[in-house]
Amino acid sequence: MESQVIFNIAVALAGGLGLWVLNSLTQRLQKAEDKIEMLTNELPKEYVQKLDYKEDMREIKDLLRQIFDKLDNKADK
Repeated sequence: MESQVIFNIAVALAGGLGLWVLNSLTQRLQKAEDKIEMLTNELPKEYVQKLDYKEDMREIKDLLRQIFDKLDNKADK
């Protein structure tokens, strides 16, 4: 009978320790997810996406090409 009580106490302690570890991991995971969400929201404010940059550069090059064409036409006259 006494060994059964000791076994029950050991199982209860192991279960409590397991729940504490699981809770700790869950909290860390939640903090990591919060940080990822924050970064996902903040990154577009600080950095330009590659596609947006390429599109803007294409527009600038087109405008410069038009200006150079006009200058060449003026120089030819």
